[in-house]
Amino acid sequence: MATGATVAAVPNLLNLQPEAEYQNISRAANAAALIQSTSAPELPGHSAVVGRYSRETPELSAMDDDTDVADVESLTKAVKVGEQLAKNALRIRSALAGGAPQASIFNGQEFVKPTTGVFTSGFGGRWGVTHYGIDLANKIGTPIYAVTDGTIISSGPASGFGLWVRILHPGGWISVYGHINRSLVHLGQKVKAGQQIAEMGNRGQSTGPHLHFEIWDPSGKKLNPLPWLAARGIRVTGNPGVGAD
Repeated sequence: MATGATVAAVPNLLNLQPEAEYQNISRAANAAALIQSTSAPELPGHSAVVGRYSRETPELSAMDDDTDVADVESLTKAVKVGEQLAKNALRIRSALAGGAPQASIFNGQEFVKPTTGVFTSGFGGRWGVTHYGIDLANKIGTPIYAVTDGTIISSGPASGFGLWVRILHPGGWISVYGHINRSLVHLGQKVKAGQQIAEMGNRGQSTGPHLHFEIWDPSGKKLNPLPWLAARGIRVTGNPGVGAD
């Protein structure tokens, strides 16, 4: 019966294993292709968190490992899970299309790592003052991307930064991109996660080409970007020194 064939195809498509986490293969794969992050390495330079599903997931727990028969309700729920995975994979792929090194979906919104580079300096006290962001160093001209959707509220000269871009995001969050070489956006422009907004530079009070990246909460308080990014599925790794300002 056709229904039986469809049911059998669902667990095969998801390739479920107990307590396994899945990641989108990213730019090189088609939208529904997934790999197990617990057993396969990420593709160099790109990663994209899609979601976490296991045999304990309520939508899938009713399915029997030893048979290809499930009730219609369980089948419908499993198909919906597969459809959502495919939709998320397409959104991830779109966010990565401009060249961003990582992308994720958090609370229904796409996020990306804002540039490619070496993590050279973190948030906190440094040289007797507070460093209110993180630094990612690379060569002049390296693309810089909008961390998530928003509206440009600054694009031009800024004290200390030489040139900067600031983006206002839903909920009142603001992301800051400092020491840029060139802005590619204008005041009031709407941008999408992963859209290139600037080029990395060495302007202002800087000791080398890098992106200075900040996150301000809706009250204007400057937060450590690392846990903010990590909570949204974006990882910045490395052992930062003080090579860039």
